[in-house]
Amino acid sequence: MLAQFSDSLSKLQLPLRLAINNGPSVDLGPNPAITLEILDPELLAELSHPSLDMLGEAYVDHRLEIQGPIMNVMAIADQLSMNAAIDEPAPVQQRTAHDKALDAEAISYHYDLSNEFYQLWLDPEMAYSCGYFHSAEDSLAQAQLNKFDHLCRKLRLKPGERLLDVGCGWCGLARYAAKHYGVSVYGITLSQAQLDLGREMNAAAGLGDAIDLALQDYRDLPGLGDFDKVVSVGMFEHVGHANLGEYFRILHEQVKPGGLVMNHGITARHTDGRPVGRGAGKFIGRYVFPHGELPHLSTAVAEMSEQGLEVVDVESLRQHYALTLEHWSNNLESSLDEASKLVSDKALRIWRIYLAGCAYGFRKNWINIHQILAVKPLPDGHHDLPWTRADIYS
Repeated sequence: MLAQFSDSLSKLQLPLRLAINNGPSVDLGPNPAITLEILDPELLAELSHPSLDMLGEAYVDHRLEIQGPIMNVMAIADQLSMNAAIDEPAPVQQRTAHDKALDAEAISYHYDLSNEFYQLWLDPEMAYSCGYFHSAEDSLAQAQLNKFDHLCRKLRLKPGERLLDVGCGWCGLARYAAKHYGVSVYGITLSQAQLDLGREMNAAAGLGDAIDLALQDYRDLPGLGDFDKVVSVGMFEHVGHANLGEYFRILHEQVKPGGLVMNHGITARHTDGRPVGRGAGKFIGRYVFPHGELPHLSTAVAEMSEQGLEVVDVESLRQHYALTLEHWSNNLESSLDEASKLVSDKALRIWRIYLAGCAYGFRKNWINIHQILAVKPLPDGHHDLPWTRADIYS
């Protein structure tokens, strides 16, 4: 079976060694950099037509082991799956009915894993979203500070203003905005672990009075229109296609006329919002972001417009996120022993595949990420935005 499998893939000339646990091995190309060790012999038959989710699941379930740099593993897996199948046709979209209980469960599954685990591979401010690199040489920590400042500049924050942070995470952006731009922040999250550590970090920074946090669903916001600006980073991926209109309607309700709304989130490559092909999207949905759904940029802009938000600026950060994820993956790979003491073996395997796989996916343009800035015009249609973007970059 091993020889038969290697014959079918020999034309690819992959730098891959395929080995049977306590058995023979075969090289599928010269100078193999990666070894796939098959622990379950029945997996060999499945490897004749592998998908990305099948390969990932086999690793998570201890049916195979990987040896070699994790980013190289992703490239090999892509080539194997590409050889076996073509991208799936556009399916009929099944929209998940996102209610408060389902969303709270999904957020807790992902974000309440372990604060200490996240601290191993995130930057000191624990920004779990795309950084902004002025150059490829920027450190991860610097890129996250750059991102905070980029968002604050786009929002034209001014001292004394009130900022609503929807999905505030561990409050890195809130702390930056409060400290450097003199605003007061109201942040909401559905993660108890994020809330607790965020409050600790805010207090340690002397910003506890400037930042008010709540464990709150965005659908429970009062909608009084008393915020000057609204920001949402890495949040609308959890909203679901069916709820996008309601989500942007609620953000529209929070901000004063003339105020700005910034939505920073991952977007689908395909206009119909279908998941990443060859099984990558299935793996993420099953193991990483249950019930997550990525809208296309055009869908997000359309829904914002329908709710009365005028889109005034759009920026793709796809290459920035690829580099951010590479930093995260490298940090985790250098801390595997410590990570294994903080989360289960299954969770660690999932996260190794997830971080490296997403870095690869963003590099390959399988998915994108956009910052979308919108204004809530005054009743007469006026707003006070500058005529150019020069103030953002000055």
